[in-house]
Amino acid sequence: MGARILCLLLLSMAWLWSDEKYDGPVPPKADVPYLLQAKKLIEIEIGQAREEHRKDETVYVIPGAGSPARTPLPEPIFIFDSRKLEPQRIELFQLEVKDGNREVSLPSKAGKGSAQPLHLRVTPLREHLFKIEASEMLDAGEYVLTPAGDNRIFCFEVY
Repeated sequence: MGARILCLLLLSMAWLWSDEKYDGPVPPKADVPYLLQAKKLIEIEIGQAREEHRKDETVYVIPGAGSPARTPLPEPIFIFDSRKLEPQRIELFQLEVKDGNREVSLPSKAGKGSAQPLHLRVTPLREHLFKIEASEMLDAGEYVLTPAGDNRIFCFEVY
């Protein structure tokens, strides 16, 4: 009997918690992820990656050695107002800094050494508004959020 009451109590608490309304900051621009730090949104670097074909790989090159958008958080949180981009299609990659540029290499054939997207968790907050979180601790370095199959980039640095 005690276990039933505990289960009902936990279910009702989960129901009440899931019914909470998001009251945090809202991004001023749609389809751009913003870093959430405390109650402040920070716009991340927006651009296009240049696609280069080298041997058996495609390399996406982003000019500059570092992003001006920086966070000390190893598990960054982004707030995203989705109008055209589907948040579930956004991928996260770590970038390598080479010759004053940032780049990620994607081999033509998947296999050992292939750059794989890092895990993200997408949570709806309300209509068109989503929270996107890194599901794993990120090492210090340069990173990019990008819609799958698109050269649009949203860069940031974890320091």
